[in-house]
Amino acid sequence: MNDLFTWAALGSLTGASAATLLAANVIGGLIGPSGDKARKWIALGFALLLSYLTAAFAADAGPEKWIIAFFNGLVIFSAALGVNQLPPGNRQATQASPTQLAQGREPRYVRSWV
Repeated sequence: MNDLFTWAALGSLTGASAATLLAANVIGGLIGPSGDKARKWIALGFALLLSYLTAAFAADAGPEKWIIAFFNGLVIFSAALGVNQLPPGNRQATQASPTQLAQGREPRYVRSWV
């Protein structure tokens, strides 16, 4: 049980971004190929939800915690997506075999949903 998510882990950037990526991929996978475009919105919503839940449990913070929670949600979302991978120019091209190129397919293990 120590290797699974805990409330403390979900309150950290690493845990929240991992949970955001996991939730977006699982929900998008359940929706199917038509859910690929919705995954980034699912991830944004889940990141903001985690951030606002963390702010709600922060007892010693003032009213500015809600503004900070919004920006923390954006940080979680950015970490889950990999900010350095967002512009298409930063992505590494995959090497396709001539047979796959002739059929119009690229080899992909994980489809990009950004």
